[in-house]
Amino acid sequence: MAPVTELGEEMHALVERLYPLCRSITGDGVRATLEIIGEYVPLRVHEVPTGTQVLDWTVPQEWNIRDAYVADASGRRVVDFAASSLHVLGYSVPVSATMPLSELRDHLYTLPEHPGWVPYRTSYYQPAWGFCLAQETLDALPEGDYEVRIDSTLGDGHLTYAEHVVPGRVAEEVIVSCHVCHPSLANDNLAGIAVATFLARALAERTPYYTYRFVYAPGTIGAITWLARNQERIEEVKHGLVLACAGDTGQLTYKRSRRGDAEIDRVMAHVLRASERPHTVDEFTPYGYDERQYCSPGFDLGVGSLSRTPYAGYPEYHTSADNPDFVSPEAMADTLAVCQEAFAVLDRNRRYVNLSPYGEPQLGRRGLYEALGGRSDTKQAQMAMLWVLSLSDGEHGLLDVAERSGLPFDTVADAADALAAAGLIKA
Repeated sequence: MAPVTELGEEMHALVERLYPLCRSITGDGVRATLEIIGEYVPLRVHEVPTGTQVLDWTVPQEWNIRDAYVADASGRRVVDFAASSLHVLGYSVPVSATMPLSELRDHLYTLPEHPGWVPYRTSYYQPAWGFCLAQETLDALPEGDYEVRIDSTLGDGHLTYAEHVVPGRVAEEVIVSCHVCHPSLANDNLAGIAVATFLARALAERTPYYTYRFVYAPGTIGAITWLARNQERIEEVKHGLVLACAGDTGQLTYKRSRRGDAEIDRVMAHVLRASERPHTVDEFTPYGYDERQYCSPGFDLGVGSLSRTPYAGYPEYHTSADNPDFVSPEAMADTLAVCQEAFAVLDRNRRYVNLSPYGEPQLGRRGLYEALGGRSDTKQAQMAMLWVLSLSDGEHGLLDVAERSGLPFDTVADAADALAAAGLIKA
């Protein structure tokens, strides 16, 4: 992989490239987004027809938009979709009319508390139309008639999502999920998309233990669709992580799975604590991103969520202020590094059985002490061997050893490798 600084800049460039596209839960904006991601990692794209039953939901009609504006009497566009995809209420039905400002106001959305920002609003499942604009723009509009035009289509089509798989040494899977439905919002969730994509590339440079499946899907309905279409093989999913809001400068936040004690929960908490990064570990709540779908009681997958500042936790959330300037290359690189560190632990967190459990085996005659010669942490490595032997009872994993002993996980895992090579323990 490239140096951390370069990776951060490359991820930020991807965010900037994706930012102008008008995404929604369906439509050509999602396809265009996946096409660009496909230049970085190969994707298998799935198209699910409108009307398909997916668990308790139904795939909705597909929405696409070509143009939209509000123009004053002189023809000047005072609100223009071409300037930002946030200017149109998501899933707006077609409109072509002239109306007074007094009537138009019922279809205008602003943020009075942030008069210079444009809000993000949608109406996915109830026919409506509208425009989002800055409060200061609305305040400057004189009374009078305005031309209103939304050139959109809403009809039978498809919901689109994609997968990228990094093969591992075993078929058991770790899913990494990010939502691709939001329009011009950089942190929520283009930063998550960028981190997921570069994480996939990093994992592909080695052969991981687990198979890693990256899911790029619209929020809620996309994750539900993926679950519905993978219900028969869901037992293959052993761990998972939802990536969102991965690029702001706030401290890292991990949200536990519904189980609360899934292996991914323990791994993420350990890695964040051991790294001494400022962080928060939150308990599960059935609200947020798609972790709530993967963790729903019928599936109850061990899937947590990693972000920096959580959703709705920063003023710029779901506004035009969540732009590429709001996300930091350094923050995205840090989020990526944490994911890599966590998955490195997850991949090596095996349970072992001590094959010489009666008394302490003689390590010296097996050359194990000599094998540690020259290491700066020789004493730690020796203690790690003793701890691994002590706790290799088929019940404790290497993360248990690291946490109980207070030794670094990598030191413990290296000790386990040496002991296994000497025939003293077996996974």
